[in-house]
Amino acid sequence: MRHRAKGRQLSRTAEHRKALLRNMATSLFTHEQIVTTEAKAKELRPYAERLITLARRGDLHARRQAEQKLRDRESLGRLFTEIGPRFASRPGGYTRILKLGHRPGDGADLARIELLAE
Repeated sequence: MRHRAKGRQLSRTAEHRKALLRNMATSLFTHEQIVTTEAKAKELRPYAERLITLARRGDLHARRQAEQKLRDRESLGRLFTEIGPRFASRPGGYTRILKLGHRPGDGADLARIELLAE
């Protein structure tokens, strides 16, 4: 039974899943879009949007909270200087997931997750 069990396990341990989301969020903020499996994209969306909401606040406490999750100084700086102010007037929904079909090797459903323009 999966009562009150949030999120997908993605066939990984908790530590591996945490590292995966951290690395994918770093790549998303660096490149503004990444191609991954649909399940990973759906797990990344709330993780990344919480970080963008912290960047919108922009204070020191928000920066320290985001640094606990992100760890990469370059993408953290980009998040707070470019991405946060870009979405300052938007109340949520900063990312878009586009389905791309199946991966040729194993048939996994691929998706592109990207940051919106404004």
